[in-house]
Amino acid sequence: MVCFALIALVLLFIDSHMRTLGVVRQVVSTALYPLQVVAMAPRDVLYYVGDYFTTLTDIKAENEALKRQQTIDAHALQQGQLLLMENAQLRNLLEARERLPVKSIMGEILYDTRDPFTRKIMLDRGSQSGVERGQPVIDHVGVVGQVTRVFPFSSEVTLVTDKDQVLPVQVVRNGLRSVAYGRGQSNLLELRFQPSNVDIQEGDVLVTSGIDGIYPAGLAVATVTEVERKSDMFARIVCKPTAGFDRNRQLLILLVENKYEPRPPDENKQAGRKKGLLQHATSRGDVVEEKAPEAPAAQEETAPEAPQ
Repeated sequence: MVCFALIALVLLFIDSHMRTLGVVRQVVSTALYPLQVVAMAPRDVLYYVGDYFTTLTDIKAENEALKRQQTIDAHALQQGQLLLMENAQLRNLLEARERLPVKSIMGEILYDTRDPFTRKIMLDRGSQSGVERGQPVIDHVGVVGQVTRVFPFSSEVTLVTDKDQVLPVQVVRNGLRSVAYGRGQSNLLELRFQPSNVDIQEGDVLVTSGIDGIYPAGLAVATVTEVERKSDMFARIVCKPTAGFDRNRQLLILLVENKYEPRPPDENKQAGRKKGLLQHATSRGDVVEEKAPEAPAAQEETAPEAPQ
């Protein structure tokens, strides 16, 4: 052991003063380099694997953060687009409101009614806001429907496409008057009982005629999309409503008063029915006593039902 130490010291002394072992050192270093590479390989592999998993973890975390940010940005973009659409719709409604000859209030759609066989919506305006039964409802492009039930803070609107809705209309091109009927779930209108040679063609625009005393004249209603003529039958005329039932959230309620009283019962039909009953009773030999007509009882107005 001591001998090796002395030899090492001698070699160090000779190398530092005489520079005679440089070539030997280079040869030995070159010969041992592959061994050094093999010896350091496990360490390099460990470093590489550690860096790989660290980088992979960082990339996953960054990816998750980017996904969350993308979701937030997409939601903000959708909200912004929705606000822009509502803002544009409100501006259109305000412009339409200024053009109307009658007073109106703005209402927002709360929900569609659950009945699949009717076409009705609920608005957030009721009798407390001056809404009355029978008042028309429009958007910025056309007629939507009519108020059919009123509650204190909400109201029910039956759309013009409902199967029980009837609307007097007029063709803009030639002034021809007709009546538009709702077709229910198809969201379309039709003009019934028109002769096959009627002067109506596809593309004609229909507006309210104003003769019903409910809808102001000149409001856009629908556009004729299909005309089918048959020689021995009435023409089949289908129309597409102008109003956007499924696109608009804010609507205008026209605060118009019904100028006409409800239609009285047909006296001729009542007289004929009474005559038929008298003849039937006479044929049976019954004695029929005619009574003087009683005075009609005063009808009491009931408060509107609360929404369920």
